[in-house]
Amino acid sequence: METELEREMERQEEERNRYLFEKMPVVRALAAMAVPTVISQLIVLVHNMADTFFIGRTNDPYMVAGAALILPIFNVCIAVANIAGTGGGTLIARLMGADEPGKARRVASFSIWFSVFGGLLFAVLTGVFMHPLLTFLGASAQTFEYARQYCFCVIVIGAAPTITAMTMGNLLRNVGCSKQAGFAISMGGVINIILDPIFMFVLLPPGMEIMGAGIATTIANTITCIYFIVLILRLHNPILHFSLRDGLPEAPALASFFGVGLPAAMGPFLFDLDYIVLDRLMAAHSDIALAAIGIVLKVERLPLNVGIGLCLGMVPLAAYNYSAKNIPRMNEVFRAARTAGILISIGSIILYELFAPQLMRIFIGDPSTIALGSDFLRIRMLATIMMFLSFIYVYFFQALGHGRMSLLLVVLRWLAVNIPMLFVLDHFFGQYGLAWSQFISDTFVALLSWAVYCMYRRKNL
Repeated sequence: METELEREMERQEEERNRYLFEKMPVVRALAAMAVPTVISQLIVLVHNMADTFFIGRTNDPYMVAGAALILPIFNVCIAVANIAGTGGGTLIARLMGADEPGKARRVASFSIWFSVFGGLLFAVLTGVFMHPLLTFLGASAQTFEYARQYCFCVIVIGAAPTITAMTMGNLLRNVGCSKQAGFAISMGGVINIILDPIFMFVLLPPGMEIMGAGIATTIANTITCIYFIVLILRLHNPILHFSLRDGLPEAPALASFFGVGLPAAMGPFLFDLDYIVLDRLMAAHSDIALAAIGIVLKVERLPLNVGIGLCLGMVPLAAYNYSAKNIPRMNEVFRAARTAGILISIGSIILYELFAPQLMRIFIGDPSTIALGSDFLRIRMLATIMMFLSFIYVYFFQALGHGRMSLLLVVLRWLAVNIPMLFVLDHFFGQYGLAWSQFISDTFVALLSWAVYCMYRRKNL
């Protein structure tokens, strides 16, 4: 009887997904997929900024700078999760569109276990090489110990549950469970915000605030991971499960998994490299400049995270309909997401230009850091529209399974344009040149990405 009930639940879930992916009006379907994802991305943003906010309450720019140094390392966690979450998730959506649920099940279980062991390996490597890694990232005598404490908690202890949770959230989204995934991610963010002040200012002594922030973040990510495991076990989704009894994916599926996953991982990796270069160049000017840009890089992520949420909502719909040969619906989904992203970017630019000092003041009270950070924030926010257009085309090609095309756009953006531009503008214009590099680089990259997209459509769609 229990087996029959489970089969009925799986059948109902499959019918619901078919309606969402195939029949629901495009704007409604995109909203159903994107709105929970956008909300969860905003909670993730608040979650990520919570540490910076509470650390900033110490008014110690060295402690703020120490936390900022760990962002590139954390982005590697995102890269590992993208191999499994994006490579596996988009493949699952395409296999669903092609009506191959058995293959999709094998990809799902493989993706989850890949993230578990990938997270453990990364944690071990970070722990072993932490000292040279932090030195390479630009830790000074004043910031090294703070960076070490934060890295130990968030990466060495927390990498495995963090990466696994990210992967499971992505897989849930790609099988149509965007609302459930969004709730779990949001829950983790709220827990982090609650735990931060408790560990930083109540349980640990003064001077250990950054350790408290790291402990709170790790606990929140671990709880999120456990919740995802329980959620998948209780959903009875016909695709998602943990068992490897059905076997590993076949060679073509593995090729597609890594063909999209590795380029998807390269995005955060090169984004990470860009942050490393920016941090090191900014640190050469002063620790105050490093603290200012560290706050700016988090504050500016509001429209970026909304745009990412739109893209993550678009990807399963585009991937499914591409494999189902419903190209008009796929194109309509992409256009709706692109239009929404542009409108949100315009509104964000206006708000940030008006309230840059107030936003900086939320995170730190040091007048020098506020003044310099406000200038940096106003300049970098001008790139918002072009930045969104740069990465939506990458997500589009990932959805279609064209890993090489997405990799080409990612490499062109970071290695060929953005990173070289940092060195050029720093040489001629100093720290303000570094602030302007994002706008100049992404304007060029957005135009190039649009041209590549147009050429692909003329030849293939």
